[in-house]
Amino acid sequence: MRDEFGDAWVWVAFDPRKKVIVSFVVGKRRQGEANNLLKSVKARSDGHIPLFTSDDLDQYETAILKAYGIKEEIPKTGRRGRPRSPKLVPPDELMYCRVIKQRKNGRVIRVGSEVVFGDESKIKELLEMSPVSCCINTTFVERNNLTMRERNRRLTRKTMGFSKEKVPLVESLNLYSAIYHFVKPHNGLKLELDVMEGNRRWVYRTPMMAAGITDHIWTVEELLTFKVF
Repeated sequence: MRDEFGDAWVWVAFDPRKKVIVSFVVGKRRQGEANNLLKSVKARSDGHIPLFTSDDLDQYETAILKAYGIKEEIPKTGRRGRPRSPKLVPPDELMYCRVIKQRKNGRVIRVGSEVVFGDESKIKELLEMSPVSCCINTTFVERNNLTMRERNRRLTRKTMGFSKEKVPLVESLNLYSAIYHFVKPHNGLKLELDVMEGNRRWVYRTPMMAAGITDHIWTVEELLTFKVF
């Protein structure tokens, strides 16, 4: 009953470069949901470890380490008793930063950041080369969350359309995600043409076009009739 009723959260992993929703999980604000989110991110990636940023929710650190950490054996001491279990340690290429917001009377009065895993100088170098941002922030995923609420009425609070059950909410998010990725061009992904073609100056792209999954903007009919093998 606790899993189905009460507050539900939509955990989202977002790629700000390609505007791709890599994965989402609907559930409570618990460690299990965070672990499932990072597990699916790892399964859907190409093998390399991305630079992670998040808010200061404690579950993210544990989930990232569980998904990408490597086991380190504890040396035996020679003493009696059960040997200690191996512990998870972050690999050298794992980088994770979080945004820390200080609040007073419910209002944000200060925003800071913290490096949890990785070398701070290397993270700074990567951010300087980033095509989307030069500082540690959660702006892009927060903007994506706003887009999700605008385009999916089941996420609109205090309305008749607000979801009362988990399964229809997940199904609506799956449909929204498909339309968002394949059908709806993203203004932040458009490319300017070197030579104008008539009155056409821009090439509009969807997130899946930017990610190299497809080469054209799909219609809703094409999406709904596509055969998945």
